[in-house]
Amino acid sequence: MAKQPAKQKKPVSNPKGKSIAEVKAAGKGDLLKFYEDMVLIRRFEEKAGQLYGMGLIGGFCHLYIGQEAVVVGMQAAMRKGDCVVTSYRDHGHIVASGIAPKYVMAELTGRATGCSKGKGGSMHMFNTPGNFFGGHGIVAAQVPIGTGLAFAQKYKKNQNLSVTYLGDGAVNQGQVYESFNMAKLWNLPAIYVIENNGYAMGTSVKRSASTPELYKRGESFGIPGKQVDGMDVVKVYEAAQEAANYVRSGKGPIILEMKTYRYRGHSMSDPAKYRSKDEVEEYKGHDPIEQLKRMLIEKKFATEERLKDIDKKIREDIKEVEQFAKDSPLPDESELWTDIYNEA
Repeated sequence: MAKQPAKQKKPVSNPKGKSIAEVKAAGKGDLLKFYEDMVLIRRFEEKAGQLYGMGLIGGFCHLYIGQEAVVVGMQAAMRKGDCVVTSYRDHGHIVASGIAPKYVMAELTGRATGCSKGKGGSMHMFNTPGNFFGGHGIVAAQVPIGTGLAFAQKYKKNQNLSVTYLGDGAVNQGQVYESFNMAKLWNLPAIYVIENNGYAMGTSVKRSASTPELYKRGESFGIPGKQVDGMDVVKVYEAAQEAANYVRSGKGPIILEMKTYRYRGHSMSDPAKYRSKDEVEEYKGHDPIEQLKRMLIEKKFATEERLKDIDKKIREDIKEVEQFAKDSPLPDESELWTDIYNEA
């Protein structure tokens, strides 16, 4: 089994002597924030699916429904200055980076007010003020980029790290292992988050991976890994803190395999006939939002009525997000020639 970082009970120090925070348990405020963030992403994605069906979103569209706990738990453990990069299933990630959802929906609908000026669409979103460096449409292409971001963090000596999300299909690409090798060779502050939702497009992990325990993929490079219940936001949050502490201490990269599940097909054009309805329903029984809802009520951190009010408020907010996108103008034709070359 791959070596795993122990849970930090006391603050640890990096080689430069700077203190690194201990792993903190999620309190009432954290849990309520996790709930709000996951519901926001869920409602946003449901609306995106609806607008796609109406023809208001063109091209590909990969929804994140079911996987919300991964990005919410990870993002909660990050600090200002940390970088994030992901694949084409990026709507939830950029919303979690702190950008207003209306700019994300505007991008999905190809509007000039979108976060990529309406020219990136679903798969190519950026929020550089929030250190979110994409959405990338080529499978695994974000992994070398995330490794480069980690190199930049180490070069600047700023104690920040880089989080790279990739899927269970991307993990079989060659550039991933070139990146792993470089990251460990230079002990870069990189967390690689493998969002294992069970299917690389329509092919199950069991049929596409000779080693289905994906957290072990860094062993030959000396990179430790850990498998995490990606349907439990609290477990993700705790694992993210442990990983961040490990990386910030100067020990180099780490891999987190998040066992999660997407309720929809690979993209909006995928009928997902390769899996049974019973399988989908079984995973819905472990829905990340419903699990956290039960916990909040059991701990008396919130009443069912309060959680319904949160959901209602978010639904109203999403209506405004939709309207903003519909009311925003399309890009001017001159935008076809901007952001193409750097002439400086």
